[in-house]
Amino acid sequence: MKLFVGLGNPGAKYAQNRHNIGFMALDRIAEDHGFSPWRNKFQGQFCEGKLGDSKVLLLKPTTFMNLSGQSVGEATRFHKIHLDQFTVFHDELDLAPGKMRLKQGGGHAGHNGLRSIHAHLGADYARVRLGIGHPGHKDAVAGFVLRDFTKVDQDWLAALLNGIGIGAVHLAAGDRSKFMNAVALQTAPPRSSKSLKPKLSPQAKPGFASSPALDTEDERNPMRRLLDRFK
Repeated sequence: MKLFVGLGNPGAKYAQNRHNIGFMALDRIAEDHGFSPWRNKFQGQFCEGKLGDSKVLLLKPTTFMNLSGQSVGEATRFHKIHLDQFTVFHDELDLAPGKMRLKQGGGHAGHNGLRSIHAHLGADYARVRLGIGHPGHKDAVAGFVLRDFTKVDQDWLAALLNGIGIGAVHLAAGDRSKFMNAVALQTAPPRSSKSLKPKLSPQAKPGFASSPALDTEDERNPMRRLLDRFK
């Protein structure tokens, strides 16, 4: 059994805040994979379902961010979930918007939700760090994370959440590389060959862009082409 925890603050006022991207990630997983309805349990919102062959519990603490560890501690003790089966999805200031990284253990880097979980359970758990960018100055951080995502954020946010929904099966199976690849295919898809600039044709003059009109066919007959090769 696996436990995925998303960090955020409860209530409509905070629902679209940058700080709530962990809640958004779990909402996408639950929706995409047909999890049970959310219900109130463990001082949070809780649901369950399957990702591939793995039974997975989803938890969104409703204690507010700085008390998240109370909710998570209660859920892990009740279900006897070890830290190596427990993953936290949270916002990350030190990653560019739309970037994602996985981390096992380590410090909380000042994140109040992680700080609370550390206090209740220790540090040896997995984190899915979801980049939201940095406002540029530490004094602006509190206001930045408690503001809603803007219109210009919507494209990368949608791609990131879509990738998490698709890749969640791999994360539950313990295949982190496939999870990362699934997200990357949504957030940074390979460029289509049609989008590449055409190469200059042999007939194109320096200083001019190649175009179909410049890629003319050789009008010499086969015998003339053969003779010209031996000139």
